[in-house]
Amino acid sequence: MKLTDNEKREILKLIETDKPLPDKYRFLLFDDKREVELIWNGKTNEVTNIVLPFQVIEQVDEPRSGAGEKKSTSVKDGSGKKGAASKVEEEDADYQGFLFDERGRQKSGWTNKLIWGDNKLILSSLKNGPIREEIEKAGGIKLIYIDPPFDVGADFSMDIEIGDETFTKRPNVLEELAYRDTWGKGADSFIAMIYERLVLMRDLLAVDGSIYVHCDWRVNSYLRLIMDEIFGIEQSINEITWKCSSAHSNTTQKYDVTNQAIYFYSKTSNYLWNIQYGPYDEDYVDTYYRYKEEDGRRFKSTDLTGRMNPVYEWKGIKRPWAYAKESLDRLEKEGKIFWTKNGIPRLKQYLDEMPGIALQTIWTDINPVKSWFQETADYPTQKPEALLERIIKASSNENDIIADFFCGSGTTAAVAEKLNRKWIVSDLGKFAIHTTRKRLIQVQRQLKEEGKDFRAFEILNLGKYERAHYIGVNMNLREEDRQKQLEQKEKDFIALILKAYKAESAVSFKCFHGKKSGRVVAIGPVNLPVTRLFVEEIILECREKRISRVDILAFEFEMGLFPNIQEEAKSKGIDLALKYIPREVFDRRAVEKNQVVFHDVSYIEVKPHVKKNSIAVELTDFSVFYSQDTVDNAAESLKAGKNKIVVEAGKIIKVSKDKNDIVTREVLTKKWTDWIDYWSVDFDFESKREIVHVKDEASGEMEEKWTGDFIFENEWQSFRTKKERSLELKTPFLDCSPGRYKVAVKVVDIFGNDTMKIIDVSVGGK
Repeated sequence: MKLTDNEKREILKLIETDKPLPDKYRFLLFDDKREVELIWNGKTNEVTNIVLPFQVIEQVDEPRSGAGEKKSTSVKDGSGKKGAASKVEEEDADYQGFLFDERGRQKSGWTNKLIWGDNKLILSSLKNGPIREEIEKAGGIKLIYIDPPFDVGADFSMDIEIGDETFTKRPNVLEELAYRDTWGKGADSFIAMIYERLVLMRDLLAVDGSIYVHCDWRVNSYLRLIMDEIFGIEQSINEITWKCSSAHSNTTQKYDVTNQAIYFYSKTSNYLWNIQYGPYDEDYVDTYYRYKEEDGRRFKSTDLTGRMNPVYEWKGIKRPWAYAKESLDRLEKEGKIFWTKNGIPRLKQYLDEMPGIALQTIWTDINPVKSWFQETADYPTQKPEALLERIIKASSNENDIIADFFCGSGTTAAVAEKLNRKWIVSDLGKFAIHTTRKRLIQVQRQLKEEGKDFRAFEILNLGKYERAHYIGVNMNLREEDRQKQLEQKEKDFIALILKAYKAESAVSFKCFHGKKSGRVVAIGPVNLPVTRLFVEEIILECREKRISRVDILAFEFEMGLFPNIQEEAKSKGIDLALKYIPREVFDRRAVEKNQVVFHDVSYIEVKPHVKKNSIAVELTDFSVFYSQDTVDNAAESLKAGKNKIVVEAGKIIKVSKDKNDIVTREVLTKKWTDWIDYWSVDFDFESKREIVHVKDEASGEMEEKWTGDFIFENEWQSFRTKKERSLELKTPFLDCSPGRYKVAVKVVDIFGNDTMKIIDVSVGGK
């Protein structure tokens, strides 16, 4: 189509002023064979290809007792010794060495992956990084299931039980900002968020892979169009309707919503599929399976003939029989021939031998998770295991890799493990990672008790979030203007934190931002956790300028950072205090009223017990210093007859106001153990180095590099569940060789924050 002179002048003017062209010109100027294209504010076809190294925070593997004797198959290593090999690993052509060590822990083969971080960066790093080779070697990702956040409000608040009371944990800053970014700008921001991630998921899928996207009425129209654009409408296999609740509203203004949608798409037309069956309904059974044996066994009768089959005589009846004469004799001998009143033989088809009715797209037979269900993790939007079991069985086989990048409470991983699938799951929320960890340990224990195989899983951390993304830089600006805006927002952020911390600004340092009470202050970024590298740079400047007292303030600290880095700093004469920045810091009113309280990282005390060549560890103390609101604020805002639970100065307090406005307070955390949700032990912490894959800038090749840290190998743990609220405070004795050991103890509090302590223990000495 030709442009008019006016249109040409308008286009040139827009280009000269660096303004975007209206959509009408884009379609006039460029040949686009697609009939329909989705357009929204901020749309870009660019997909991140960033590759960040994954750090192994922890490896969890329930030790198998008698691993070598338990398996029926074994392999030999170079020494001729035998070790156990699972059926999965035996089938791998390149399998070498033992699968388990002498304590029954997995030491080779695929380990499942639980990843903490921004799933966009995780997806990009999986697609383009060294783990991609590991994934492809294991057959590729055959199935992705995701349940992204709907537009229903933040899903990150958690109800935490303390005695007979329930305390609501607020979302941390990263979680809250992430959700706000998803929905803060309406549909545009949600579509932009999910579009790029779905593109990356499509690229990660195996050729015969499938994806299921779970949503509700608020976003299903958006998602359907997005999926059509990314995967192609020809790869839209099904729209599944899950009846997830019964009618529960008395509204007369609209129909009650009782269902959610699940969109099923494939990577190609050659996708993996296993037909699934459901039970027959009662009317169907009564109609077609109306005959019963003496023992009550139901059957229906079917014709034994076929029009095009050979004609011969059997039992005096000449017909085109569907079976050979020998088969008919066998069926009669087995009692599977039914003779009608007219003397016609028919085949008995027993109800209990039929697979059921092939499943259709409306699923009404799976109930949502209720509070009394055994599988409940008390996690918002938790999906039932039966739902994931159906999806996983239909679109994958045993040993296939299953993925979920909005894993929440870990339902996908739990079901995948039970069905002997490999899995990769991730979540931005630290509490979600902790919830999933506990759930998968329970699954390992269950499978161990049942004598079934299971794999170890590792907790990984990407450790980086996009600064501009979370700070909110206007991406429509020129690069120079964007950089200026970013710098200004960073200055504003630092000024806000210093004011909340009551510290004065300092400008003569490279790493430090302020001073307070004879200590220098360093502020971690708003959009990513404080990492080891961040702290190492601080330690370096401390040594250069002879600084001995430092406060590091951060919203998040890299998992596994404590206590190694603090002990390292102490050995160099540096008193390093790590403090959490509370979410209230973004409320300027709270800052002005001095309501913002920074709290220190928790404190652990443990006692080792040595008996001959064995060791046990006892947890003897745990202290926290958190504050979330104050008693005075709660009392002031409470209405008569109401109560509220707050955290103040390391205590959880129930504040109540009676009808006469008399305020009472009750400390719920009466013992130090009330703060603990989970604790675990690595009896030989320095036995496994943390290796990451990084790109050599000179050669461009990926190489393995030791980070200087070690992987926490979870050998024993005790934690609270919904049914079991008690904790074991002492481990069993573990046999070990004589020598000196670094024993690491990790404690996770009821808020999901982890703290670790390392102690030196000598075993077998005189």
